[in-house]
Amino acid sequence: MGNMTKGRGWEVNRQHFLPEESFKNWESYSNAMRQVGSRFRDRLFSRSSIEVESTQVRARSGHDMKKNLNWWDLLWFGIGAVIGAGIFVLTGLEARDHSGPAILMSYVVSGISAMLCVFCYTEFAVEIPLAGGSFAYLRVELGDFVAFIAAGNIILECIIGGAAVARSWTSYFATLCNRKSNAFRIHTNLAQNFNELDPIAVAVLFITGIVAIRSTKATSRINSIASVFHVAILVFIIIAGLMHANTSNYSDFMPYGVRGIFTSAAVIFFAYLGFDEVATMAEETKNPAKDIPIGLVGSMVVVIAVYCLMAMTLCLMQSYKTIDPDAAYSVVFETVGMGWAKYIVALGALEGMTTVLMVGVVGQARYLTHIARTHMFPPWFALVHEKTGTPINATAIMIIATAVVAFFTSLDVLSNLLSISTLCIFSLVAIALLVRRYYVSGETSIKSQQRLIIFLAIIIGSSVATAVYWATSDGWIGYLITVPALFLGTLGLRLFVPLARKPNMWGVPLVPWIPVLSIAINVFLLGSIDKDSFIRFAVWTAIILVYYIFVGLHASYDTAKAADTQKMGKLDDLELVTVVEGGNGAPHNGPHDSL
Repeated sequence: MGNMTKGRGWEVNRQHFLPEESFKNWESYSNAMRQVGSRFRDRLFSRSSIEVESTQVRARSGHDMKKNLNWWDLLWFGIGAVIGAGIFVLTGLEARDHSGPAILMSYVVSGISAMLCVFCYTEFAVEIPLAGGSFAYLRVELGDFVAFIAAGNIILECIIGGAAVARSWTSYFATLCNRKSNAFRIHTNLAQNFNELDPIAVAVLFITGIVAIRSTKATSRINSIASVFHVAILVFIIIAGLMHANTSNYSDFMPYGVRGIFTSAAVIFFAYLGFDEVATMAEETKNPAKDIPIGLVGSMVVVIAVYCLMAMTLCLMQSYKTIDPDAAYSVVFETVGMGWAKYIVALGALEGMTTVLMVGVVGQARYLTHIARTHMFPPWFALVHEKTGTPINATAIMIIATAVVAFFTSLDVLSNLLSISTLCIFSLVAIALLVRRYYVSGETSIKSQQRLIIFLAIIIGSSVATAVYWATSDGWIGYLITVPALFLGTLGLRLFVPLARKPNMWGVPLVPWIPVLSIAINVFLLGSIDKDSFIRFAVWTAIILVYYIFVGLHASYDTAKAADTQKMGKLDDLELVTVVEGGNGAPHNGPHDSL
């Protein structure tokens, strides 16, 4: 395994994919499969540490990533990563079918949830500045198995998110060319939602992937310039749109009621995605303690304000009943006599989606890189190229997988499945933050551990119960039980479990209230997603569990044990040196230490 990390990224052999002892031959693999139970128990309760992730695990990439990003880069990466397909595509669809003008409130709800998640991610990114993002955070705090489940869903989130944006790019490109949104797709007789093939989306993904492979700093410069122009176009849309506002369009503000607001909020949460990918760039940040909080929190403040203003503008310009679901902002300007403006809108949408794809490619590759460092996925994907300082292999495979999905799958299938995966991961990160603050191995007393488990169970249980009640009932009595239970669980955690750790540099304020609120809102939004999306999510989870049992479990187990053996060997060598020095009664001068 040691030789593998020194190879060039384009060299491929068995050692790059299955170098572990369990896959040495069929006899070794059979023996490993007989130990599935014991190995699973070992990995289930095994937690990594910041020191291990930062040294041993990171070293498996062969070369370090270049530290050349500052808060200005991260701020624009955040804006560029988030403002894209969601606001231009989902706003019109959700306003027309689920929320009406109250789509504004849906963006507020989703924005609050996103900001709470940003706080949690920021503390972790500052304390654990590694390319793995949420995967690394969960591996340190909740253990290997939970981290693997999250890893599978992170990969799903990255692929689906990129595919959705790429397909939206094609729709707005068609609008810019004065054609219908699906004019450039190839129509086939395949199953519905998979029958419109999109070669343009594939081409755009490959182009952005090439840029990301060459240099992270170059990607940052391109993103910053493009994002400035993009924001300028968004400001034009808001100002020009409000000049044609008709307040009578707001007379029926909540035509679908409160349920419609939260149904839309669950779907348009997709529009806020991207900040988590910016967190994966912490390993390439010059000063994480300063740069990450400014970059992440600052960009999300800008995004929430822009989204709310744009949602309000759309429904003031046109009745929600007549909004075009595919290209809402382009069409609405035509209805008010500004047909020429649709080209500016389409250009702004394309520019925004292009930056989302560029930043997304960078973040996705870094997720896969760190996951592969643990050997849960083949270590070939962890290699960092010596010259570019970028993970070429991880970038290439993520682009190929995303392109395949983008070629076949429609946006509505992608957006709901993406929201489930993401909301689950964000909830796990908030839980991990509570564990980090209230539990330190070897220091937290048994009584405090038991109380922590009880209160976390109450918090999670009441959040799930609230979401299920929301999804299955139109009543309100159930909330009289679940909401007070959530409050009391949080209060109990605050009063009866002492803090075990404080952040060294930057921390989430009002712990445990903000992480708990993040958990509650994320889980609640899950209750508004359709059944078919949960079925697809369950199928994907089953697939990654099968992979884990037959491959990932044994690869990560062998890697962890090899690292432990190496560490013990170093400790034995250190003890031997200490004994020798003590026996001589003076410091021992080796051949390189002599004067």
